[in-house]
Amino acid sequence: MDRLNQEFSRRSVLCAAGAAIALTAVAQPSQAGTITRKCAADVGPGERADLAEQAIVRRHVHSLLGLPDYRLGVLAWPADLAERSLLGRWCYWWQAHLLDCAIDAAHRTRTSERIDRVVAVARGIRARNITGWTNRYYDDMGWLALALERAERLLDVRFGNAIGSLRGALLDGWNPDVGAVPWRDGDDFYNTPAIGPTGLAFARLGELSRAVQLADFLHTRLRDTGSGLMYDGVHEPGGGLDRTVHTYCQGVTIGLEAELALRTGESVHSHRAAALIAAVEHRLTDEGVIIAAAGNDSGLFMGIFARFLAEAALSLDNTTAAAIVHASARAAWENRADVNGLPLFGADWTRPVTVPEHPGTFLQLADASAASSVNLSRDLSVQLSGWMLLEADYRLTAAGR
Repeated sequence: MDRLNQEFSRRSVLCAAGAAIALTAVAQPSQAGTITRKCAADVGPGERADLAEQAIVRRHVHSLLGLPDYRLGVLAWPADLAERSLLGRWCYWWQAHLLDCAIDAAHRTRTSERIDRVVAVARGIRARNITGWTNRYYDDMGWLALALERAERLLDVRFGNAIGSLRGALLDGWNPDVGAVPWRDGDDFYNTPAIGPTGLAFARLGELSRAVQLADFLHTRLRDTGSGLMYDGVHEPGGGLDRTVHTYCQGVTIGLEAELALRTGESVHSHRAAALIAAVEHRLTDEGVIIAAAGNDSGLFMGIFARFLAEAALSLDNTTAAAIVHASARAAWENRADVNGLPLFGADWTRPVTVPEHPGTFLQLADASAASSVNLSRDLSVQLSGWMLLEADYRLTAAGR
């Protein structure tokens, strides 16, 4: 069923924006509640994922400019009304992952409320992006294409020509001289965070030969032959490497190789995925738990890594990948804090979330920027990683892996 059946009126945007701006003059910051270590009794993987979903929906998901059919995630919590109006910093790829997590939940247990949330978040992304479904960043568009493809395949929810528009934009970004897509339009940086999701999108949208070329580019140009891990990116022409190693670069590469192993039947892709999983177990886990990231964009790195480890565990029957996901989920859950009965995750799943010595209202907003730098649990990205991890853990458990 096609759920993009309402146009986003420019007049409604302007009216709602004016109302939101006027209200910020008198609005008080939202109160976050009390953070404690007195967590609820342990529950199963499905209930854990459900509680993570409830926490993010309650704290972060708000109507765009007060329009109930258009929803997005506020980037930090607690937030004042200006932040809740979603007129500030625009983070397209965070919202794409919020949509993907909402799809996870709806696929886990389909309800009308969850389907409506998927529709509203997709509409919110389209409306807030102003220019349509696309932008100039190929990693952004790859992530959204993947989420919308999953909405259609798993939930039978379609959004007009959204996937076609994104597919066309990704194809337009192809540089035949390099054999890949850059980080963004007009850039000379060809990085794993853009190539990985673009390759996955190509594989799932009928561009298999391009997906194979991108996997080969990652393997031959961005793999450290010593450690077996993936570098961040390379500048072309010139070949200047950025040798930074991020967890999510490993995740998207594992995801692409696992997808190609299924779709091509060629063992080279399953062998590459297995080798990379072995390398990350050795170098990017702490007693089997995915190593910590930070806040802001990197708050998503751990969850993306976990998502694709779970996909490799399911499609390739890789027990090491499954073990990393399960161990990380146990650690994240055991080290969470509790705010009004719902979990709050940290950016380091091996350590308990910091709580005040004398618990009171959590993170007053007298200086929101300072608070964000001190407690990374305010960031939507960090909480999405926790939710993404628990959904991955549920999928593996439900499949008996």
